[in-house]
Amino acid sequence: MAGVAEFDRGSGSQPARVAALLGFDDAGDIDDVALADRVASGLLPKAASGLIEVLGKAIVVGGIIPEATYRRNQKSRKALSREMSERLYEVGRVVEAAKRSYGGDIDAARRFLSRPHPLLDGRPPLALAQASSAGADAVVNLLRRADAGFAV
Repeated sequence: MAGVAEFDRGSGSQPARVAALLGFDDAGDIDDVALADRVASGLLPKAASGLIEVLGKAIVVGGIIPEATYRRNQKSRKALSREMSERLYEVGRVVEAAKRSYGGDIDAARRFLSRPHPLLDGRPPLALAQASSAGADAVVNLLRRADAGFAV
């Protein structure tokens, strides 16, 4: 998948890296506004494929989007709802931020995302990110503090 390969290289802007993870064919040309528009209008089911490749199917299908929704939209090739698209986007930006914080090491990022963290009330970052956009913001803010050199 070209998108995940682009994500793996870690090149481009933050919106471009998230777009690559979500399988956009034109990820390199995506800016914040274009990404927001695409998410608002509904992502194609293939947007889940990049996250499945990075996080595993059990986490994405069932954990982020219901399996029946994923299968139905995949079969009909229809865009996901705005809500499902937002959920994929929020987790995608958290995965991108974790990968960036760990110097591109996706395995280290996965470990961080799956382990309970004391500054997140003992919750795993991925679980918090899956719960709401505010949870995703909390994880991204934690990673930004770590990147800035604050003890986390």
